[in-house]
Amino acid sequence: MSTPQLILIAGPYRSNTGNDPELMAANLARLEEAAWPIFRAGHIPMIGEWVALPVLRGADQDEEVFYATAERLLQHCDAVLRLPGESTGADQDVAIAKERGIPVYYDVADVPAA
Repeated sequence: MSTPQLILIAGPYRSNTGNDPELMAANLARLEEAAWPIFRAGHIPMIGEWVALPVLRGADQDEEVFYATAERLLQHCDAVLRLPGESTGADQDVAIAKERGIPVYYDVADVPAA
């Protein structure tokens, strides 16, 4: 049994959507599907868009908010779950995690129970 972790769920959100709100909502729903298994394993799931989207409502819709939010979150996260799919931002999250020595899981089944 491990200590509970704050786990960033990284995967496609805006990639290949043409900024279509319905496609982005579907991508967010896919990211959120991983939240319950992580929570059930005793951890706290986190998705960067959960933080970035409210921030964007008060900003100039700068896409850098997404990357900056994830980078700041990774200063507090204990692990990353990288879901399948093309995503520059998620790939960047993995690179930052590896740079910092933070574990990266590629399947929710690989997340150890807390």
